[in-house]
Amino acid sequence: MADKLILVDTSILIDFYRKTNKANSAWMALVRQEYEFAISVISKFEIYSGATTSQLTFWDSVLQRITVFPFDEKTVDKAVDINKELKRKRKQIDIPDLFIAATAVQFQIPPATLNWKHFARIDGLVVIE
Repeated sequence: MADKLILVDTSILIDFYRKTNKANSAWMALVRQEYEFAISVISKFEIYSGATTSQLTFWDSVLQRITVFPFDEKTVDKAVDINKELKRKRKQIDIPDLFIAATAVQFQIPPATLNWKHFARIDGLVVIE
């Protein structure tokens, strides 16, 4: 599994932050599986907009080593397509999750999330658990 890139959802990052014993976090389980990590710029927004001043150093040190994928026009178009399909099925998901999932689909990177029920609604998206 070495050199296998995955898109880490915000839920994985928050889980890591909140765990007293970081070794028991979902992220460390993925590290042990030898994944490499990226995030969507949406996750970066969620992390920093929810962080307190005292948390910024922690997040800066964590995120400086992770590739951040943009939410560009092609990804927006992918999000629109995904949302149309989910809306047709009456299974829409929260907008940030939609945008993160669209990033995963657009850049062809499987996402890892603790919110797999939302991401699993998207046809063709293989969610890492």
